[in-house]
Amino acid sequence: MASSSDRIRILKMIEEGKITAEEGVRLLEQGEGESTEQVSSSSGGMPRWLHVMVTDTHTGKARVNVRLPVNLVNAGMKLGARLSTEVDNLDMNQIGEFIRNGYIGPVVDVTDDEDDEHVQVFLE
Repeated sequence: MASSSDRIRILKMIEEGKITAEEGVRLLEQGEGESTEQVSSSSGGMPRWLHVMVTDTHTGKARVNVRLPVNLVNAGMKLGARLSTEVDNLDMNQIGEFIRNGYIGPVVDVTDDEDDEHVQVFLE
């Protein structure tokens, strides 16, 4: 089950317009299906990677699949902002907070119907 802090984070993202209510429901459902072991599987409990995936919604093929060390998060966010306008609205301070708190899991999961893209950002 998603922790209360995860639920609050997801609700805050909905409130701020960063994700839709449907995307929030999807994230909450994903959290319910995860085991505690899966969420805290990195060594030391801190995320080591920022993983950005952009897939074509029609073909399902990956347009971008990049894993960057979290110490390059700023460069990764700049790269992500160039990949999709949806990622441009992501609060980098929020990502930094997730990293400092040892959060591991999905950070962004949006579908851009105009560009036929599904954008996912994870901390691993």
